[in-house]
Amino acid sequence: MTDFFASLASGFGISDVFDVAIVAFVIYKILCFIRETRAEQLVKGLLFLVAATFLSDVLNMHTLNWLFERALTLGVIALIIVFQPELRRGLEYIGRSKFVRPRFVEIKKESAKQAVATIVRATDYFSANRIGALIVMERETALTDIVETGTHIDSEISLELIKTIFYAGAPLHDGAAIIRGDRVIAAGCVLPLTTNRGLSRDLGTRHRAGIGITEHSDAIVIIVSEETGIISIAVDGELSRFLEIKTVEKTLLNLYLNRFPDETSKPFLARFFGKARKQEGDDD
Repeated sequence: MTDFFASLASGFGISDVFDVAIVAFVIYKILCFIRETRAEQLVKGLLFLVAATFLSDVLNMHTLNWLFERALTLGVIALIIVFQPELRRGLEYIGRSKFVRPRFVEIKKESAKQAVATIVRATDYFSANRIGALIVMERETALTDIVETGTHIDSEISLELIKTIFYAGAPLHDGAAIIRGDRVIAAGCVLPLTTNRGLSRDLGTRHRAGIGITEHSDAIVIIVSEETGIISIAVDGELSRFLEIKTVEKTLLNLYLNRFPDETSKPFLARFFGKARKQEGDDD
């Protein structure tokens, strides 16, 4: 027995350790992703079919085994089709990993603070006057397809501009305003509605649209209720309601100021290519 374990250990190299660790990490991430989506129940059904297929094969139940194999194939196809939005979110999450993190837009720190102050003042104004608003802050996921559904603006953020967009009766007030960095890119944009059926019936189209875009991207959305003036923030498909203006300000500051990490905390590839570009500039 000792010789068996010794021979097994001798054939187990460093590459095998990394191989097992990577596979274990991938399986762990897949399980975490499944638990956070509606796919959990369907996956349980597929596991039952796998167990039933294996058992019918062991017991030589050929007809039953044939049926289970076909049902298992259909179940996998159904998993891909029915949960396509969740799979898309999972792939986008991988694309936003810290190892490779593109920065869609870079702005100066002072400009970021001014943008936050303007958005906070506008949100406070809308809440106090019960003016409905839907403000979408783009992050790593580009919202170009959403921008195309509205009116292109591409102007620096200002309190007057945001007030004008959501002024009751204005042509663009029913849609969403898209903010990229310190600029308002578009307004009157149409957002995808959430598919979550567990939401309160008190939430209207504006809230459902705000949640919907965060299910398809990593955007942060500020929603102000037209009827009550309640401020809400949607992130990653989750809605936080009854927020104080200070909470909104803190959330936006975290969003914008996280764009300015220390050099040592930047992703590896970002540091590598940054150094490469700097060296090229020195050579010139």
